[in-house]
Order: sequence, then C-alpha cells, then structure tokens
Amino acid sequence: MASFRPHVILSAAISLDGKIATRTGDSALSSKMDIKRVHKLRSRVDAILVGKNTVLQDDPMLTVRHVRGKNPVRVVLDSMGQIPTGSKIIQTSYDIPTIIAVSKKASRKNLARLGRFPVDVIISGKNKVELKPLLQFLHQAKIRTILLEGGGTTNWDFVNQGLVDEVIVTITPYLVGGQTAKTLVEGEGFSKISKSLRLKLHKIRRQNNEVILHYI
Repeated sequence: MASFRPHVILSAAISLDGKIATRTGDSALSSKMDIKRVHKLRSRVDAILVGKNTVLQDDPMLTVRHVRGKNPVRVVLDSMGQIPTGSKIIQTSYDIPTIIAVSKKASRKNLARLGRFPVDVIISGKNKVELKPLLQFLHQAKIRTILLEGGGTTNWDFVNQGLVDEVIVTITPYLVGGQTAKTLVEGEGFSKISKSLRLKLHKIRRQNNEVILHYI
C-alpha cells in the first residue's frame, strides 16, 4: 500500500459465474450469515466507498447493523453531483459522516442542492472523480482503511489504477447468466493476463453453502 492513501479492501458477493446482480439489478446473493459477516467487516474499517450507480440501484444505508460497532464514513463517487437527496445516504447524513466526491463538472445547482445537507462535498478531478487525489485527501482526513463495495465500473476504476490491496469475495451457490448482468469488475478490462492485477490467496473459509475467498 502506498503511504499517501488508505488501504483498500474490495468486498463483494458473487454468483458462481461471477455476477454481482441479475440483468434486472437484483443483487440479493448473500445469506443472512454472510450479511452479518460483512457488517462486522464494516465495523472495522474507517470508510465505505461506492459509486453513484450503487446508490441509484440499491439505495443502501452503508451502515453497521446486525452486529455492534461504529458506523464508518460513507463515501460516494458522483462526478456530476446527481445523487438523489431523498436517498437513505443523504437523509441519514445528519447522523453519519458522509462524503460526496464530485468533479468540476458538477453544476452549481447540484452543489447547492447537496449544500442543504451536512455532507462534505469534495471536488476531485475535471471531468470525472479522480481517485488518487481523492484517496490522498481521505488519508489526510485520518481515513486509513476503505471497504470498496462498488459496482463493476467503480471496481474496475480501482483495479485498473492499482488501488486495490485486498479482495474478499463470497462465492454464492447461484448461476445467474445474462450478457447484461453485472460482473464483479466491468470496464474495458486488461488486454493481457500479464497486465492484470494479481493477488495472493490468503485464506479460504467455508460458510455453509458459500465459500469466502480472501486475497491480498
């Protein structure tokens, strides 16, 4: 891990064929036991990071429930500042620290709309959110560990820029299929295996009908 940025853990539940959601966006892959495990993991990190599309699709709280523990800071990548103010993340920002990372393309109207809530709006990048400056800012804000719970596009941006330090994935017993169903990592993809991110298998854990793989 570079000293200028937090340690990033990519976390997800995937089907046997590598999908994180069906073609209609249904992402209910995890068992109750795995959900509890993820919430315990959330309680141990400083921040959770997702992209705007995850908010639009799932409207998550990104809080710690099912177990005891602190709520991490929520960070949302939203280049245009378009996150709905009625979303659970914005509505609970009075109680839980929330950061919305935008680019310079975010309109004054959107910034003013977000300004009515106690969220920290961080501008990082000209046309889209630039991850490295954002992570440097988060590091300076005492955020040392980030749980990346993004969709395929956000995951690709982190992987492509070499910003993932650990991967923890739960393999669930489903075969989803579908050419338009979202996979763990989307984007352009690497042209050669030799150029892709290679990690070392650290731990394997069986959890009833699921398998948790931990790579570092």
